[in-house]
Amino acid sequence: MKERVTGMVLSAATIGEYDKRVVLLTKERGRISAFARGARRPKSPLSAATEPFTFGEFYIYKGKDSYTIEQVEADNYFPELRKDLDDLYMALYFCEVAAYFTREGMNAKEELNLLYLSLRALLLPSLKRELVRYIYELRMLVIEGEAPRIFACIRCQGTEKLHHFYVGEAGVVCEQCHDGKSGIAITETTIYTLQYIVSSPMQKLYTFTVGETVLKELGMVVERYFDAHTDRTFRSLSVLE
Repeated sequence: MKERVTGMVLSAATIGEYDKRVVLLTKERGRISAFARGARRPKSPLSAATEPFTFGEFYIYKGKDSYTIEQVEADNYFPELRKDLDDLYMALYFCEVAAYFTREGMNAKEELNLLYLSLRALLLPSLKRELVRYIYELRMLVIEGEAPRIFACIRCQGTEKLHHFYVGEAGVVCEQCHDGKSGIAITETTIYTLQYIVSSPMQKLYTFTVGETVLKELGMVVERYFDAHTDRTFRSLSVLE
């Protein structure tokens, strides 16, 4: 039976002479694999609609072992992302991360929404690509239940003079509880930025910018925290770095 799902193409690979195997992130069914028969034929309506970043409504039906894409009503192809190699690989990295944290059978509404908003944010000239990345990585961990404790000291629960982040303990400590050696030193503005990323409505995630000092501190915290919660190397990120 044919089913309509809202989703985005995370990746696509050629199968045989004319077909594609597509990985979709869908709101209703999570991450699924689907075949697009004849998608590599020059005049196939599925040709462009099965490329990475395509977002829209996918009409699929389930066979014995896999799904098949019958029709696509695309809302956005994100063609601008292909004009700059850094933007392209950052977007592919975001797709890899989404694929890593999702699986078939789970509701992926939040992951899909975050991915879509983050790809749009990459196109905003006012936002640095690194800031978009750090916001995406941290908020994805929040969605997956790995939010750090950043509103109060993880040791005394105090809310004053928070200025160090501990990756292992997943949170911040105050001046009184800090041992003087460990943790990542960060400013009050960086603390506030982390709090905003963790708690703000998703539609407002990409509505701010930060200075170089905060961006550097944010990068130190998020990169180490994200690495601590993932166990693989992301190919697209390796190309960027």
